[in-house]
Amino acid sequence: MRISEEIDDFFAYLSVEKGDEVSTLTTYEDDLNEFASYMKDCDVSLLTREDISDFISFLSKKGLATSSLIRKGTTVRNFYRFLGAEGLLDVSLHGLYLPKAEKRLPNVLTDEEVECLLDSFDESKPGEIRDRAMTEVMYASGLRVSELLNLTLGDINAQEGFVKVRSGKGQKDRLVPIGEFALDALNTYYKEVRSKIPHAKDSKYVFLNMRGGKLSRQYFWKQIKMYASRCGIKTPITPHSLRHSFATHLLENGANLREVQQMLGHSKIETTQIYTHVSARRILSAYDRLMGGGKKGDG
Repeated sequence: MRISEEIDDFFAYLSVEKGDEVSTLTTYEDDLNEFASYMKDCDVSLLTREDISDFISFLSKKGLATSSLIRKGTTVRNFYRFLGAEGLLDVSLHGLYLPKAEKRLPNVLTDEEVECLLDSFDESKPGEIRDRAMTEVMYASGLRVSELLNLTLGDINAQEGFVKVRSGKGQKDRLVPIGEFALDALNTYYKEVRSKIPHAKDSKYVFLNMRGGKLSRQYFWKQIKMYASRCGIKTPITPHSLRHSFATHLLENGANLREVQQMLGHSKIETTQIYTHVSARRILSAYDRLMGGGKKGDG
């Protein structure tokens, strides 16, 4: 059986048994047709695991993006597994190498952008007083959005200046310092907003909507976008950008990598090390601007 003939059966399996969407199938079909052309539509019994690696290498030399190489390689690998399940091919794919996704450096706000964001709230509006407190706490302590929204009144120790962060399943809780600005914003929120929310006394959560319910991740994501737009921040921003900025700014100001790892709740130091690359990139960028400015002034 030729590759092109088995592609039809493969897509029947994907659409009927797995229920894949038409748009997904079309992409897979293009990928497999390209593979069939590369292999000169040979008999499927002649396929080897090396053919996948050779195909990926061929595409790489054509300059395809890593994401495309990963998708095409995964599609062909799944096709091989289908052929194996049908008894048409006996090839072990154990240990087959496929390109790894490129690690993208996270978007980080500058110090000036953070200041701009924190100054963008209208404190005549109760909702914005709360949103400012949330933003201050997230930036001051590097919390994940879920950790921020799950903070309870007992998790914040204002006297000692730390927050107890209740991590997800399988991870240890951790203590993270919280600064004076965040504590001041929290106190304002408690006195001027939370104390006046109906049924707030019945909730253990720090941050509530105006009906006394728990806030959603989607709400905070939408609000951060709005505040960033309000003060003209061009950097693509999400709530997680505040966590990235927290880590990067700490490292730029001399914090120990292990300490930052513990505050972020990373199980592996390698996860935290990405922020050293961001920090170095920002420092070099500032240096380039400085040198570029100096050259212009020398003329």
